[in-house]
Amino acid sequence: MKETKTHDIAAGSTNRRSFLKTGAGAAGGLLVPSVYSSAAFAQNKDYPKLGNYPDGVAGDTVVAGLTLDLTGPYSAEGAGQRRGFELAAELINNGDERIKKVSPLTKKGILGKKLVLAIGDAETKPNSAVQAATRFIRQDKAMMIAGSVSSSVAIALQNTCERAKTLYFPIISGSSDTTGKDCRRYGFRLCHHAYTAAKAIAPVLAESYGKNMKAVYLVPDYNYGHSIHDHMREFTQAQGWTTIDAPQVHPLGATDYSAYMLNIANSGADILINLDYGADAVNSAKQAHQFGVLKNMKMCVPYMPAYMLEEVGPEIMEGVHGTMDFWWNESLKNEVGKDFVEAYEAKFGAKPRDPEHNAYMSMLLWADAIERAGTFYPAEVVKALEDGVNHKRPHTMGGEVYFRQEDHDGAANFVVVRGKKPSEIKDKDDLVDVVAIADGVTTLPPVGYAGCKMSPAA
Repeated sequence: MKETKTHDIAAGSTNRRSFLKTGAGAAGGLLVPSVYSSAAFAQNKDYPKLGNYPDGVAGDTVVAGLTLDLTGPYSAEGAGQRRGFELAAELINNGDERIKKVSPLTKKGILGKKLVLAIGDAETKPNSAVQAATRFIRQDKAMMIAGSVSSSVAIALQNTCERAKTLYFPIISGSSDTTGKDCRRYGFRLCHHAYTAAKAIAPVLAESYGKNMKAVYLVPDYNYGHSIHDHMREFTQAQGWTTIDAPQVHPLGATDYSAYMLNIANSGADILINLDYGADAVNSAKQAHQFGVLKNMKMCVPYMPAYMLEEVGPEIMEGVHGTMDFWWNESLKNEVGKDFVEAYEAKFGAKPRDPEHNAYMSMLLWADAIERAGTFYPAEVVKALEDGVNHKRPHTMGGEVYFRQEDHDGAANFVVVRGKKPSEIKDKDDLVDVVAIADGVTTLPPVGYAGCKMSPAA
């Protein structure tokens, strides 16, 4: 396996699909001020060894291991996550005042230690992701692992980190199983997912199109695809819609959708519910247009990839509904969101999207939990995160954010959007209308709904 090391992560290109092409073992650190003293911020020595504690915090730095899809069908999202993590680490290490609005106790670094990022390519493959995470945990003594787009990758990493007693944050994971039957004590998911997206968008679709629609589904054949298929059926049928019982199930990374589109065109449906994500969503939407499917039916992308809008184009995406964790101009309505957008644009010369946002906020919430715990000791950081309901923080999409103690599901507002008419688009970042703000608490599934049985603490 090719492996390279660097001590300088570049500021980053805004070319999303070709942002970085490195081997699965690429690692990196940030160039930041070096005025840190391990003596001044000595950790509590009374804790027993657990995971990488105390070895991972014995010096002046602490490592966060990032397993990012730098290649494969979700490479745009992986590159975006990298940029979000870079920005968060830079602001934390510099003691930027904006960080204090989410992590009030942060001064410079996390408990005074410089945050270093180690980066590996997950390739949208569970085995590659687990190999990278294992290397970060064993060799780099990482105190946290983060990154995913595929829920299969997220669940595999969550299991790996549970065994290693290492905090894990999936950044994008649409399957409800991640905080359902596959929940783990050391895993915390911030992003919305299949259940919450379906619950939020179904009433909007019924209001827009009426209650007598017939829906047909295009389903990627892995954990997320089947999860959101189940929930979209559940919530749209509750609105009076009919499901055509002939879902078009395809492998992840498919390139030819012609057979699926022929079946969809002949299904008699009024609306195509496209459950794809990343490059799959881009390719399938373009082919739905090319094969004439969208001449006779609407399209909805319930879990809409942020980069899809510009890569597919407004002529196809006009009127298409979806949900997103984040949309930049909505976030400008509150102080924490405005700080994030301005800091990101200053560093990268572009507006941020979901992946950048989720990475940024997850890292800030991790730092906040450590500062509140007063230690990197993994079990104490878990307790601090689980006590987030008593320490709610302002969120970039308005309201407050925390992790639910029972299953570590993130309670955070997100948006329901609709693609704008081409004639109404002002620039390349003015692509959707926000038609609803989904409440991060009321859209969560009932506790225990998805089968979470949390393991004992520590």
